[in-house]
Amino acid sequence: MSMKLRLVIWIFATILREASPSMPFGTKAESTKPASAAATAAGTAAGTAVPGAVKEQRVTKQRLAVSAALDQLDDFVSTQELYRILQNQGVSVSLATAYRILQSLADEGLVDVLRNGDGEAVYRRCAVTGHHHHLLCRNCGKAVEVEAPAVETWAARTASEHGYTEVAHTVEIFGLCPECTARKAAGTL
Repeated sequence: MSMKLRLVIWIFATILREASPSMPFGTKAESTKPASAAATAAGTAAGTAVPGAVKEQRVTKQRLAVSAALDQLDDFVSTQELYRILQNQGVSVSLATAYRILQSLADEGLVDVLRNGDGEAVYRRCAVTGHHHHLLCRNCGKAVEVEAPAVETWAARTASEHGYTEVAHTVEIFGLCPECTARKAAGTL
């Protein structure tokens, strides 16, 4: 590598480091949650995480593009839908890479993942960072984040009665949102 190229890379890295000292380009991102909380969040959504098993990820152009696209969306989106959005924006990312990035973000607890009515995994960056549940419209996909203290109490009590510890759960409620209900009543759905 030429000295000139090394200098350009060093300058670029220095500029990025000064612009974002907490996460310079090319470093590995760490979850904003403790590893066990991130793993628990992913485990409740995907049912597969192991506490403390969150793998650090490099910050790449594709990862930043996927993250930025999720920030612009209000509702859950499938990997295929997100891939089409990225392609329309001119972002060069393969479908396989999009799948890996979304799963990584879910494992880190940075996005919620759940299965829609068709069993397809869908993803969303939620405004609520703690444990929560969703109301999902079967027709348009609109999602509403809800807290359910009664469900939390019931889950803890039920687990305790059976001697279970370190319990996690997922509750997703599917139905028609108010707008789709009105459209159905008007015969336009």
